[in-house]
Amino acid sequence: MSGVPSTQDLLSQALNSKIIPNQEYLLQGSILDSASDHLFQRLKGLCDNVESGPQLFNDHELCLSLRAPNQPQPLMLRVRRSLDVDAPYQLRYIGQPEVGDRTRPTLVRSSIDVGCTSTVIDFLTELGCKIDFEYFSKGYMFRKGRMKITMSKILKVGKGDEALSQSQLVELSVLAPTGQDAIGEEMKSFAEQLKPLVQLEKIDYKRLGTMP
Repeated sequence: MSGVPSTQDLLSQALNSKIIPNQEYLLQGSILDSASDHLFQRLKGLCDNVESGPQLFNDHELCLSLRAPNQPQPLMLRVRRSLDVDAPYQLRYIGQPEVGDRTRPTLVRSSIDVGCTSTVIDFLTELGCKIDFEYFSKGYMFRKGRMKITMSKILKVGKGDEALSQSQLVELSVLAPTGQDAIGEEMKSFAEQLKPLVQLEKIDYKRLGTMP
């Protein structure tokens, strides 16, 4: 029907108007299991909803990639499902980290999340996506304003509760529309309050030769 904008047109308009949270600001670190209780208590004191406590999560996550001709980097996708809660699957697109400004206090990359059905894996496989790896992630999520902080234990798939290491992954992130770089300073300030228990950093994945 003429005069009616398409879904793609509406999405483009929303992105241009900067009302869709399509950028992830991210800091990461790790803490030994033996010290994790101290960090847990520190986060409980610093974060919101002190009385109700942090939110437990127990997720299964698959990381997929789609390599297109003439594209130097593959398209990175993730599918996450909760093992404890009857909730929709989550499909997530993750872009390449922006590397233009080395003075930025956090890693910045495109990120879009959508809910989907349990058939999403079959659909992505038919499109040509390859499952690179998968894992279980079990831990706690805290909130401090618009910031999300997670402490999670990464477990091997098909290995019961066998952990990949004797430490826990700690992530501080914010999803926001494009152009809100002041968020990085807010995150850096919060990360300073977690020292010396954990050092949250802007990880350079190009130097590591891998993608998260």
